[in-house]
Amino acid sequence: MKWTVLCDNRTSDPGLATEHGLSVLLETDRHRVLLDTGASDVFLRNARQLGIDLGTVDYVFISHGHNDHAGGLRAFLEINGGAKVIVSPEALRGRFYSKRLSLHSITTAWPEIPSQRLLAMEQSGMIADDLFVMARIPQVHPVPKGNCHLFVQDGEGQYMADDFRHELALYTGGLLFTGCAHSGLENILAACPYPVKTVVGGFHLLDNQETGEELRALANRLVERYPGVTFYTSHCTGDETFQTLHDSMGDRLHAFSCGKIMNI
Repeated sequence: MKWTVLCDNRTSDPGLATEHGLSVLLETDRHRVLLDTGASDVFLRNARQLGIDLGTVDYVFISHGHNDHAGGLRAFLEINGGAKVIVSPEALRGRFYSKRLSLHSITTAWPEIPSQRLLAMEQSGMIADDLFVMARIPQVHPVPKGNCHLFVQDGEGQYMADDFRHELALYTGGLLFTGCAHSGLENILAACPYPVKTVVGGFHLLDNQETGEELRALANRLVERYPGVTFYTSHCTGDETFQTLHDSMGDRLHAFSCGKIMNI
């Protein structure tokens, strides 16, 4: 199994573009899966720079309705005529807003998705023999405090706290992709019915939200409850937050950025 970061907030390669968004190409023995599409066509331009042909991708997985994860879907569908689109119907019909700094829409401008290509996931289930999608993730553990800035708009124009029923996570062959983990990293891990060896994605642990004590407690729980798991994060995990977690987790936690390639 191989995964390559095509889009992220950060890069160690000056030849690759960055943006506030996330996109990862996952290659298994059976499938090529595009995990999120960032906010624009940055992931496509970086893929070309890396010599990667996304025309052969057979699934594109959209973790949730925010435009920093699904904004590039239109560009992807223009260069790939066959991949199935895995997404929550709640993501497709939701109107999402952030009140961080100022009120602004973070709703995706969805392209038309042909019905034969759309896999709308209302409930958790198998997509293929080696792809499992988790939906409606139970929130029994704490969720990220940064969620307090995020809202959905109802039919009457009222803003309500986003409960992230539109968020999905994907598992295959020991790897768990969290998207932004708005539902909480611990909740996503608890909802996965299969053994996890590697976690990849954002953790939505912004700087100056959780206290240092809360972050250290989370890190200790992850180390103790999931002793065989290695974690990789970036995008919506703050730099200071990462350092605090890393101080407790050591080599169990790694950062990624644009161009990162891992074979596991």
